[in-house]
Amino acid sequence: MSSLMRGPVAAEQIPGFSQQDLRDRFLVERLLVPGELIAVPTHYDRVVAVGAVPTASPIELRPIPEIRSEYFLEHREIGIVNVGAAGAVRADGTDYRMEPEAVLYLGRGTRQVVFTSDDPTVPAKFYGFSAPAHTAFPNMLAGPDEGTVRELGDQLTSNSRTLRQVIHENGIRSCQVVMGVTRLHPGNMWNTLPSHTHERRSEFYLYFDVAADARVLHLMGEPSETRHLLVANDDLVMSPSWSIHSGVGSRAYAFVWAMAGENQSFDDMDHVQITELV
Repeated sequence: MSSLMRGPVAAEQIPGFSQQDLRDRFLVERLLVPGELIAVPTHYDRVVAVGAVPTASPIELRPIPEIRSEYFLEHREIGIVNVGAAGAVRADGTDYRMEPEAVLYLGRGTRQVVFTSDDPTVPAKFYGFSAPAHTAFPNMLAGPDEGTVRELGDQLTSNSRTLRQVIHENGIRSCQVVMGVTRLHPGNMWNTLPSHTHERRSEFYLYFDVAADARVLHLMGEPSETRHLLVANDDLVMSPSWSIHSGVGSRAYAFVWAMAGENQSFDDMDHVQITELV
């Protein structure tokens, strides 16, 4: 169920890493596996990434040894996005209908979490981003059209995109988790220009709706030592606080972004213009 603990990696190590070293440490390629629950514990703000793809049977979220808890959310919270077909999440007896791109927040103390798909042959794909929580906030569901919507970028610079903030300081409340979905408009390929770092928190990116014959070039590393990861559909990139984030695809795509760390201010970022990158 769980995989090896990821991180921490210091920025000073990056120049000596091969491309495979980068992929082994910052990329999760098999998080969403049909019929399985995968949990990836990390040292990046103690985040655990979760993938659940229920097919013939429901899948229950169970604790993993790395968090030393009686049940998974005993000391944690989780944001969940469905990047597959329709399904549902049952949390302590309450059913939450999860249409594609719906976002569900489950707070600390939620004991039982079960994932199901409406059609096992075309399953839901649940991506969860879990962080430690010291306060219990109410469980809450946002439909695929709900949240704070921001239209960003420009067609002239190939980065016109819709960003939807769902779990954040002015939306669904949480202890640490900040989460939303960004979708590039057709004909646009660049996301997050200018690039930026988050010195006060880590950020994870789950890329989805990437065509089978397409890839996204995810830029990472310090501004003075940039590297890249080529990512495919449903790949997850873990970005430490010292790393930039920007990317370009061979065609339009979408991604779930999620953060945990010292604050929940969405605009707390340090921009780096592309002319400053090396």
